[in-house]
Amino acid sequence: MPPLPAKRPQASFSVWLGVVPFFAFAMVFLILPTLHVVLGAFTRPDGGVTGDNLAGLLAGTILSALWVSLRISLWTAFLGCIAGLLVAGAITHGGLPRGIRDSITTFSGVASNFAGVPLAFAFIATLGRLGFITVLARDWLGINIYATGFNLTSFSGLTLAYLYFQIPLMVLIITPALEGLRTEWREAAESLGASGPQYWRMVALPVLWPSLLGAFALLFANAFGAVATAMALTGSALSILPIILFAQIRGDVLQDPHLGYAIAFAMIVLTGLSNLIYIRLRVRSERWQK
Repeated sequence: MPPLPAKRPQASFSVWLGVVPFFAFAMVFLILPTLHVVLGAFTRPDGGVTGDNLAGLLAGTILSALWVSLRISLWTAFLGCIAGLLVAGAITHGGLPRGIRDSITTFSGVASNFAGVPLAFAFIATLGRLGFITVLARDWLGINIYATGFNLTSFSGLTLAYLYFQIPLMVLIITPALEGLRTEWREAAESLGASGPQYWRMVALPVLWPSLLGAFALLFANAFGAVATAMALTGSALSILPIILFAQIRGDVLQDPHLGYAIAFAMIVLTGLSNLIYIRLRVRSERWQK
């Protein structure tokens, strides 16, 4: 007679009480503000229902800011995926010492959350017109990076700043997937005469493909919603959608809160879709690697 399946222990009242702070925090700081934004996107200042706020998203300035945000998000997600994959591959399958791997992983955990005003100040102090690297390259190497067209407050400068936290985030995301590659797969490929590049091209990358696409979607959402770094670094020199949103809600001249709610609603939809794609692909990748 087969053994009866063990009964799953039921959570006690004290266990449910322990998760109350989490649900309360999520309700107050995530769910209720999101509902307020969604409702505000479809209401007029007098309280009536309208779709004019969403129609306002077709204005030239908003579409232009959306295009800049999409370009930055796509470029930083693409470059972050490539660079992060190379770093993660080196620390997981490159035979590096354990100490270097732990150091890179620890740095990635810190750098992936280092953004906003501190990151902007760090880049200004490093690559600003009087930054450390700028002065060093000018005085020691005779190279004026600003004479070549580089500008820290431009599209390329903000892209470079975003890569500071995009690449470490990619390292943290893709490392578990790389660790899930079984050594038996490589041994089997080598026994059949496959070289190292052939193994990665024909075995490893197809297995990693859902994880890579999911990581790309997550990095896109991460860059698309970033605002503090862009505001502190570029100010009004570069118009991206989060800055337009801030101006509509908190600005003194362009203030239109309900249009700001519509912009926020559009950003929630885009980032939400990106996160759903990431979750879906991550689940598929984990199922393939089991």
